Formats: sequence, structure tokens, C-alpha cells
Amino acid sequence: MAGLTPPLSPFLGRDVRGLVQRWATVEPERPFLTWAPFDAPATTWTRARFARDVAALATAFRRRGIGPGDRIALVLRNCPEFLLAWTAAASMGAVAVCLDPGGSVDELRYAAGHSGVRAAVVATDRAEDVGTAAPGLAFLTEAGDPFTALLRTDPEPFDGPVPQDAPASVQYTSGTTARPKGVVWTQANCLWGGAVGAAHQELTPDDVYLVHLPLFHTNALSYSFLSVLWSGAHVVLMPKFSASRFWDVSVGHGVTWTSVVSFCLRALADRPVPEQHRYRGWGHSACLDPSAVPGGVPAVGWFGMTETVSHPVVGSLRHPDRPGSMGRPAPEYQVAVLDGDGAPVAAGGAGELLVRGVRGVSLFAGYLHDADATARAFTGGGWFRTGDRVRLDPEGTLSFVERDKDVLKVGGENIGAPEVERALLAVPGVREAAVVGRPDPMLGEVPVAFVTLRDGAGVTPEDLDRSCAELLAAVKRPREVRIVEELPRSTLDKVAKSRLRALLAAEDAGG
Repeated sequence: MAGLTPPLSPFLGRDVRGLVQRWATVEPERPFLTWAPFDAPATTWTRARFARDVAALATAFRRRGIGPGDRIALVLRNCPEFLLAWTAAASMGAVAVCLDPGGSVDELRYAAGHSGVRAAVVATDRAEDVGTAAPGLAFLTEAGDPFTALLRTDPEPFDGPVPQDAPASVQYTSGTTARPKGVVWTQANCLWGGAVGAAHQELTPDDVYLVHLPLFHTNALSYSFLSVLWSGAHVVLMPKFSASRFWDVSVGHGVTWTSVVSFCLRALADRPVPEQHRYRGWGHSACLDPSAVPGGVPAVGWFGMTETVSHPVVGSLRHPDRPGSMGRPAPEYQVAVLDGDGAPVAAGGAGELLVRGVRGVSLFAGYLHDADATARAFTGGGWFRTGDRVRLDPEGTLSFVERDKDVLKVGGENIGAPEVERALLAVPGVREAAVVGRPDPMLGEVPVAFVTLRDGAGVTPEDLDRSCAELLAAVKRPREVRIVEELPRSTLDKVAKSRLRALLAAEDAGG
């Protein structure tokens, strides 16, 4: 039965802790992490110091009752505490649950309850909200001095390695359901993200990688941090993207690589570019000619999702691909583009992008506590359905066409329309709610809501705004709420969101 034997994993006997320890023994005084805040001088962790702090933190977690498989919520903006806590949790076999630090109490309550978190490391200004959303935690530690006290713990040895199929990280991703789904990554997933991301970006220990996108998302966590952890490069961490500080930080720390979203390119377009920058490449959603990028930096296109861990589609620095395309199928994955009948599209045709790999290694392990949603995400042949439509270009590259219309892209962040609609429907007197994206010159698109009311309901737009403010993170809140008599319908009596989008587009064109 040799044909049925499962293939060996490239990560047997390896785990996240092993990567940290590996670099701590190879040039231990080499910089690994530099924190570049906006209001204080930069601080640098060597490889040895980072490994020591991770071990101390893992020991502190264990002494506070956290063991393998236990979940630790991270409610943190970009800061060293995030990287230390995430790595410590993964190193000891616990699970880091990465939550939006701007999330509402309702969003935090749902994610904490759904994931069953037992502890939390939080931003100081969110401690009270997290305590309200998740009472009864084994411990809740704030960033700053309370967190620093944990780092004074004397490290203790851990058994290892952590099994490669053990859960290591959970990220909640917006989509076409009213509540986000928890995407589970294993130890092998994390190593895969690092190995493949480093290969796609050709990272070496000599690279310096600027991270400014939010760490609780896959882009910064996998494409950037895990790729650095695998390659032995040096990560420079900013609190968030800042067009006014981008070039000063980049030049001051000799940065060679970063990942950007379209918002970043638009914000940098009119900024002067220092001649002495050392960038050799940027990762982006599309391949771009260097002449179209600030500083003349070649932009490598890529496509990935939380469920794919890394990039199933990617461009190349060595062999530039068609400008505007996402690149080509990555050799580490199987990629298909199928039409509505399930047949492969011909060159020039468009269809749904599907990806096949190994669950728990190159693809996510599954959706947390949702076997049905996991099953629906795959075809009978084991292909993951991305829900995105792409075009197979005559050159062999793949170009993005459109995402599922119920997922908006606001400043690089995916926002599920059903999540926003849930907040609107929570207002008594609301009959229906439909949320669509309106093009925005800086953010790409923003949510706009259309609401119908029950007879006699005295609901105002201000009532709807208050519900959204209470239940949603700021980025998800509609920029405009319209109360209408009826919503347009399709032939199957579904809300015709395409007509709402067309209405907004016509208004913009007329303005």
C-alpha cells in the first residue's frame, strides 16, 4: 500500500522554539529585532537577548498555569511585546490568539469565548475592555512595566520539540458570515510560512525587514516576521505605517525589504525619496515596474490568505512578470483557475482561484470549532476555494479580477459585509441592512450601509451609528448610513447589491 503512505513533512523534529534557539547560537550578538517607536529612541534585541526573553516569558506563562494547547489572547498594536508573547506561546506549545487591538468589546467577547482563551497580553488602554470581554482569565498582563516584570523570570528548560501538528496560532478572518472565523495554524504551518516566505523574498541573514503593517494579520505575521525568523534576517518594527517617518526609519536602519499595501503606495507617492535607501524589493498585491514605485524599488506581486499561510501566487525579482499581475503559481502549491462549470479556463479567461496543498502544513489546519465551514471551504478533491476570481493571462501570469462581493478591502484590511450588517440589524426596528463598498481614493473602498425599517420604527442614522460604534472596530464602521424605503431585488428576491454599488458609482461619477 505504498501509494497510500502519507508523505513525510519537511518540519519533522522542528518547531518555532528551535528557530529562535538556532539563531541565538549563530552570531548571538547580531541584531534580530529593532523597535522604532515614534516617541522614543530605537531599542534593539540581539538574537541572544530575544531568545532569552522568549524563554523567560514562556516560563512565566507556565508558572501562571498555562500549558500546551492553552490559548493566550494577544490584544496588542505593533510592539515588541507582541512578537515576544507570540513567539513564547508558540515555543511552549500554547496557542496565540491574535485579536484586533481596535476591536469592540462585543468583538473581543465573541473571539475570546469562541477560542476559549485562558490568559491575555493586552495594550494598557484595552485592559479594562478585555477584562470585561473575558472575565475569569488565569492572568491578564498589560504591555509596559507589567510585561517587563515577566521578562525577569529565570528561564526554565522545556521538553521539545512541540509536535508539528500542534496548534500554534489562531487568527480571526472576516468573510461572508456574520461572525469572523478562527483560522488555525499549526507549528508546521508557522515553519512553512517562514520557509516559503523567505524563499519568495530571497531573504538572507544580511537583510533588514521593515514591518509596519499590523502584526495580528497574516501579511505582517507570516510574510514578514516568520520569514525573518526562518532566514535569520533583522526585523525593524514600527508602531504602524507612517508616510512621514517611512523613509527616515528605512534609511536610518539600512532596511532592504518591506511589505506594502496600495494605501502605502498612495501615501508615499508625493514624498521625497532619499537616494541612499537600500531597498532591493517590496512585496505587494501586484507586480509593478520600478518606475511606478516610490524610490524605483521593484515590487513583487503576491497573493495569499490567512488560510494559505504564505503565497500560492508570487512574482519574481529575477524574472519580472507582467506589471499589474499577481505573479505566477508558486512551486510550493498547486493552483487552478476554474470556470463556472468546474473546467480549467483557457488563456485570457477568468474563473475562481483554487489552491491545493497539505492541511496543517501548506494550508491551514481548519476553522476553529467549525468542521462544517472547513468542509465547505474545500472541494471533494481537496482544493481550497479562495472565493476570488482571477484571470489567466496569455503570458501565464495570474491577475486579480474581483473578490467575493461581500468582502470589502478597506485600507488593505478585509471587512466582511455580514459583520457590519449584524451590527445594524441589532438596532430594534431595523428590518433589513445591506452594506457595500464605495470607491475611496486613499483607502480603496469604504463601507456604505442601506437600511430599511419596520413600520412605525423611529430609528435614526444616529441610532445606527451608535450600534456600529458599540459592536464594531472603527475600520469596519460605515462611512455613511442611508435609511431607504426598499432595497433592490434580484430575480431570486435576494438583495441586489450590484445595483447599490452601481448607484454609488453613478453618484461619484456625477460628482
